[in-house]
Amino acid sequence: MEIVVFGAGALGSLVGGMLAREHQVTLVARDPHARRIAGQGLRVVGDLDAHTRPRATTDPTSADLTCDLALVTVKAYDTATAAESLATGDPALVCALSNGLTEETLAERLGDRVIAGSATYGAELVGPGEVRCTGVGRIHVGEFADARLAEDGDAASDRAERVAAAFRECGLACEADPRMSRRRWEKLAVNAGINAVTALARVPNGALADEPGRAVAHRAAREAARVARVEGVALSDEEAVDAVDTVVAETAANRSSMRRDVESGSRTEVDAITGAVVDRGRDRGVDTPTNRTMADLLRTWERDHNGG
Repeated sequence: MEIVVFGAGALGSLVGGMLAREHQVTLVARDPHARRIAGQGLRVVGDLDAHTRPRATTDPTSADLTCDLALVTVKAYDTATAAESLATGDPALVCALSNGLTEETLAERLGDRVIAGSATYGAELVGPGEVRCTGVGRIHVGEFADARLAEDGDAASDRAERVAAAFRECGLACEADPRMSRRRWEKLAVNAGINAVTALARVPNGALADEPGRAVAHRAAREAARVARVEGVALSDEEAVDAVDTVVAETAANRSSMRRDVESGSRTEVDAITGAVVDRGRDRGVDTPTNRTMADLLRTWERDHNGG
């Protein structure tokens, strides 16, 4: 399978590096990361181990976007730009693994080629050309447009099965999921419960296994679940909380992407995570005080550090 990973930061490099064991992979990344990979290959260390030689570039137009699969792992706020770039080519399938509910933005430009994805692997860039797996999780892929109509026991689509098989062939735990509408909201609940809390507290994911961080993470996840149910997605409070606890355990040593953004003084994905829970809750008449407080604090930090 010919695969382009659009936005090869930590997660994209981990997944792309593993996929390059068996597939033709191109990573669209930043220098010096892309330059080192192009010259010396990509090293995956930590809980997974691999040394592969995917193609790497900083220029999306130099990648063959007429590929079998494009994986989108950019920051959520760069999704529209990624969609515009991908639309200049003709990828057969586009799968979103970014934080947030980004599939709709991709589908506006790329139509029904877009499928949904979620990944709970922990990943952290060690340096140019090297990524550390800080926790072995799971990847789910599947249709999202009609997924809320799926019932337990329904089969996933053939194209989701093909993508999942390609992941598994390379040693990644991946499932073709016929209920990706619920899974996407579960992902958002996990992101809200882990990313914002760890960014504000400056702690690794594992710190949320204990109080008081655990209680805050659970409150944020339950609020996301309540909004999901009002939107017609069957995600219970218990399922959302259990998903947070599972990811915390699987990625205990990981620094969340939002914590890394705060520590590096970069823009965060607050609008796509806690902000999305707040905004959708407000539109549906659901109060989300924990997410609102965290979003306000993160936006205050961003305004101070990034000039408004």
